[in-house]
Order: sequence, then C-alpha cells, then structure tokens
Amino acid sequence: MSGRLSVTLRTVIPIGSLLQLAVLDAVWRGKNKSEGRRVIRDAYKLPRSRVPSQINKALRGLAVSVLMGGTALLAGCLERDAADDAVTSPQNGDSSPVFSLASFSDIAGWENDDLGAALLTFRRSCARILAAPGTRALDPKTGADSLYGQIADWQPICDGALSADAARDPKGFFETGFQPFRVAMPSGGADGLITGYYEPEVRASLYRGGPYQTPLLTKPDDLLRLNLGDFDPSLRGETVRGRIEGGHFVPYPDRAAINRGALSADRLAVAWLADPVDAFFVHIQGSARLMLPDGDVMRVGFAEKNGRPYTAIGKVLVERGALAREAVTMQSIRDWLSANPSEMEIILEANQSYVFFNAVPIRDRTLGPTGAGGVALTSGRSLAVDRRIHGLGAPVWVQADLGTGTGGRLMVAQDTGSAIRGAVRGDYFWGSGAQAGARAGETKAQGQFWTLIPRALAQKWADKGGNTG
Repeated sequence: MSGRLSVTLRTVIPIGSLLQLAVLDAVWRGKNKSEGRRVIRDAYKLPRSRVPSQINKALRGLAVSVLMGGTALLAGCLERDAADDAVTSPQNGDSSPVFSLASFSDIAGWENDDLGAALLTFRRSCARILAAPGTRALDPKTGADSLYGQIADWQPICDGALSADAARDPKGFFETGFQPFRVAMPSGGADGLITGYYEPEVRASLYRGGPYQTPLLTKPDDLLRLNLGDFDPSLRGETVRGRIEGGHFVPYPDRAAINRGALSADRLAVAWLADPVDAFFVHIQGSARLMLPDGDVMRVGFAEKNGRPYTAIGKVLVERGALAREAVTMQSIRDWLSANPSEMEIILEANQSYVFFNAVPIRDRTLGPTGAGGVALTSGRSLAVDRRIHGLGAPVWVQADLGTGTGGRLMVAQDTGSAIRGAVRGDYFWGSGAQAGARAGETKAQGQFWTLIPRALAQKWADKGGNTG
C-alpha cells in the first residue's frame, strides 16, 4: 500500500533522480552546507563539462553502482510518493487522473447533506489559505500547474466562505462558487477505495516506570529530509530522509534498529506507553491522545518519520497464513498479536517505517489532531487524500457507503497518509477514542470522488484550453 523501493533501483527511479541523488551525495561529502548549496546551484546552471569535479566523480561512481545493481547509496532512504501499483503523479503524462466537468445534479445525495457542517470544516482550511501568499500553490505537493491552481485562486472563495451569507445558505454558497469535477483514474474507472482512520486514546506516562516501558520518540536532531523537487521540478513529491555519517548521507535506522537502541529512548521520549501494540498503532495513525496517570490528557502529533518503507502488517499476516484477507481489520490484527506474543515483535518490525512525535496542546476537545493541511481535523468531514493529485484545502464529495446513514457527504481534503495513493483513494477521519477506532477499523468501501474547484479557477482552465483529463 505504501511507497517502497524495488530491489533493482533502475526499475523505479528515473535517471534524473539518480543524477540528483548523486549531486546530493556530493554535497554531503563537502565540508559545509553553504558550499554544498553553491555547488548545487552551479550544477544546475552549467553544462555537465563544467560541473565541479566532485559531482562528476559522484555521478561516475553512482553509474557504476547502478549498473552493478548496487544500492549502497540509496537503499531505504528514497521515499517515493507512490506505491509500485498506484496512480503516478498527475504531471506524468498518460498516468494523469481524469477530471470531468459535472454538475451538482449529478451528485446523488447532494440535496440531503449537512452542508453547513462541511462549510465549517472548509472555513478552517480557509483561515490558512487567506494567510498565505497568493503566488503559492494551493498545495505545494500538487503544484500550481495542477487543476487546484494557486492560493490566489482560492482566496476570493474563502472570503465568501467566512461571510454571514454563506452561513445562512451553505448550499447556495457551494453551488454558486464552485464547479464540480468528477474524478476518475487513468484507466477511466471512477470507483476507488475509501478507508477510515482515527486518533487513538491510550494509557501513557511522561516518565518511564512500572508498565510504561514503550516510548514515543521526538524527532532526532540528526534526521534530515531533502525534498528533491527543490532541485528539479520533475522530482516533485520525491523525498529523501536520512542522516550524515562519515561525510555520507545514509538511510536512517529502521524500526528494528531503533527498538534495539539505535536512538536514545531516555533522551528522546515524549511519553511512555503501557502497551507496545498501542504504540505501534499510534505510529500508524500519526497522532494520539494520551491518558496520563493523574487524569490529565495530552496529545502527540506527527513530527517526522525515518523514511524507511511502510509495510502494512495485515498484509504480512495474510502472507503468513495467519489471517484470511477478508478478515483483516485493526481489531483482528490486535487479537492475533495478543494471542501470539512470541511473534509480536517480528510482525511489528516487518514495518520498517518509524514515526516521531511532538507534544501538542489540546485547544478544542471536539476537534481532532492537526492534519497535513495545517488545520485541526473534523470528525466525519476531514478526508486524507493523495497530495500528488488533490490539493489540501479543497472540498471533495465522497460517494460511498460508510455506515453513516447517507450515501455520500461533502468533505474537505485536509490530510494525507503513506497508504493513500491514487486519484480515487481516501481515508475518512472518524474522530478520537475507542468508538471512532472501531468504526475506522471496519471502514473499507468502494467510493467515488467529485472535487470542487472555484468557478473562476475552472474558467481560467477553460480559457487556457487546459486539459483536465
């Protein structure tokens, strides 16, 4: 479900990516970062014959490594934003999703939804949009050249969203201000997968002792994240995480190594949990409310991750014959781990990805954690999407049977996730606590997307002869 490197790097990494990574390696071999930045700037302005010698040397060395099948430089530290079988980035030609003009009358259930609740959720995203420079992309991972355009394209509609008129008539606000587009995959299929997620509530302590022996760690100082899109727009969405050892940029330790002491838990712990399985699922969800022994409640939120490949342990259990594919839920996984404590560590460490956390104040107990879109998530209205395709902050109609009593609802793209890959792929935020967790664990439905774009932006695309498919 998540992005992983193939064994043979040349099958998944374009030559341009290899060259850029070679440049990065050359930079980190340098004496200081400022010199490294200069080298990269020069490398992009000069023809190859005039690229500094240390880069040419790195390019030659990497070419030999790749031709020989070597992965020493890259293995485990390149985190692509797509799974091997997922829809690729929308700028990649024939792999693009298809956005087709639609009307609100095409959307079954539109007349019956609580659009006032959707408006309140959209307003939270608008607060961020109105505070941002207009020249930025709505979502930097989606890009300003995507259907979602720039911040400036959204600021007028956000001004309108905050008005009393919108509050009085949210249906009229959305219908007047937005143009719906039906979303389909490159194959033309419109049916995708909708799953659910939540914010766990778990027992924890700020201090190690007694049952509290499993740490949640904060981001280590030596963990670095390099956005390759900063060096070449064609690499937008590709991220490298790692650290510098002996002048080389190397992969960060994986889950097993961290569990065995590769990092100092006593120095980095934000909190200590009583149950290692709880800790694992906090990593999967990316945030949690911690129920402390004195009755206080604190929140931890996503700070960073080690950049190692994410592996769904449900898939591991299916491959081992421990669970039937159709029986995999969060609860069935928990039950199996509880019944097989001697194998628990092996199964959990099959997922090399490791998440780091920050302590986050709880300002409003009715809202969830802050999502990737920078705003607090709303139960039943916040949606995690593939940011390579959909811009965070955009309203999205999700047509799916989610057990909510309606066939669909208007949500807002406010988050993302490692397993959320594809044009019609969403993760429905259920809220916080055990009940939300039970609903999230059972959510797996076919669904369809309609994304809403400000009418003025849709008209700009039409005037340019923009291709939305």
